Amino acid sequence: MQDIKSVTIENEKNFQLDWSARLMFVAILSSIFLAAMDQTVVSTALPTIARDLNGLAKLPWIVTAYLLTSTVCLPVYGKLGDLLGRKYLLQSAVLLFLAGSALSGLAQNIDELILFRALQGIGGGGLLVTAIASISDFIPVTQRGRYQGLVGAAFGLATLIGPFLGGFIVETLSWRWIFYINVPIGIFALLVIGTAFPKPLRTAEWIMDVWGTVLLITGLSALVLFASVAGPILAWNSPELWLMLALGLGSFAGFFIFEKHHPQPLLPLSFFNFRTFTLSVILSFFVGLAMLGSISFLPIYLQDVRHFSPTMSGLELLYLLVGMLSMSIMAGRRISHKQRYREFPIIGALLITVSLGWLSRLGEQTPMWHIDGALVLLGLGLGMTMQVLVLSAQLAIPHKNLGVATSTVTLFRSMGGTLGVAAFGAVFSGLMAGVASSAEHAAMIVQTLRTDFLIAASFSLAAFVGAWFLEDMQILLKKRQDLEALSNGES
Repeated sequence: MQDIKSVTIENEKNFQLDWSARLMFVAILSSIFLAAMDQTVVSTALPTIARDLNGLAKLPWIVTAYLLTSTVCLPVYGKLGDLLGRKYLLQSAVLLFLAGSALSGLAQNIDELILFRALQGIGGGGLLVTAIASISDFIPVTQRGRYQGLVGAAFGLATLIGPFLGGFIVETLSWRWIFYINVPIGIFALLVIGTAFPKPLRTAEWIMDVWGTVLLITGLSALVLFASVAGPILAWNSPELWLMLALGLGSFAGFFIFEKHHPQPLLPLSFFNFRTFTLSVILSFFVGLAMLGSISFLPIYLQDVRHFSPTMSGLELLYLLVGMLSMSIMAGRRISHKQRYREFPIIGALLITVSLGWLSRLGEQTPMWHIDGALVLLGLGLGMTMQVLVLSAQLAIPHKNLGVATSTVTLFRSMGGTLGVAAFGAVFSGLMAGVASSAEHAAMIVQTLRTDFLIAASFSLAAFVGAWFLEDMQILLKKRQDLEALSNGES
């Protein structure tokens, strides 16, 4: 048995995509690029949109609407992809995203734009999780790391290029083209998916987990809204804010009760009995919190303390991009070659901790090469962790549940980022309250960011400790082989 397995792995090392699979992978990268870029491309256009649509008071909801719907739909897409196949589901997500993009570009007032951004988010969430899970349907498990690395590179590139592209489009065309530009890319992805993706196989009878879906969406919506509006929109002593939190926690409690008894739950709680799956989810939450919660406020320092222009402050994040892109690709190739991945999240979390600790010593006159070096180091750490944790979660559970594994890790990473931005934003607002003079303003920004970076470093340090308890690739492959053999025997 061992000899056969060795031959299979050796054959998979020489695996190459044929023309159809190459087209599929291009469509997947296009889908991921669209979904990731749209999370950030709007940020630099918000002031222009507010002036054009006279909607300054509702401005945060342009971002929140997309963030909310793209997050809460992740588990539903993951489950439906496992049950119904991913081709038609991915096409549906592209169509929803295109419809939301076109309508957002045509919006005549702020309320319309918020509504259409919500529609766009439903498609964007489906693009992200279904595209990532689709890789596992046509690439051998031993070679998946190489292609997951390319996915991580595309995700990082799209996330960081968004603000630059948004600023360029606003300056040269119109903010409406931020949304129109999605249409040709989306149509291309739609055509390729229709041509290259095989028709999904017929699945067994399935029962929709209606109550689980409703309760999870309600809980996630309430939590995302709580994180998004706490402080800047609703005061911390507002009863509505805490009722929102209570609704979210109550919905989660109901969700866990219903999931225990449903024959085909939206998120099987038994998956959390697998150590590596649970750790991958928790570590993704910590990494998302540390990354977005800290880096989101660095441009404020660059603009208000160091007097960089918005464009130049955005260019500084290219150092982060260089580290992330190079390491995502390198780590993926290394994993596929060595059939090991465990050292990457361990070293990656350590690099994130060191870089954030370095940034926590930020001062008003810190040499820029110190900041740039820390950003490169942070990018290297993120490139070693983000997509590797998706891979480890996928390896930890049976193949038929890959969509659920992918959506759960992506969901927790998104929730970590959302809560991180909200929590660090609250720290920022609280410490900045009552600041009057410009000199005091700059000093307080530095003090606040030091605190934020130090808190973020503590979470990444927790991720570093947790990463030591991950099981490596060969152990997971053997466990999954035994689990699937047992499952097939029972069926």
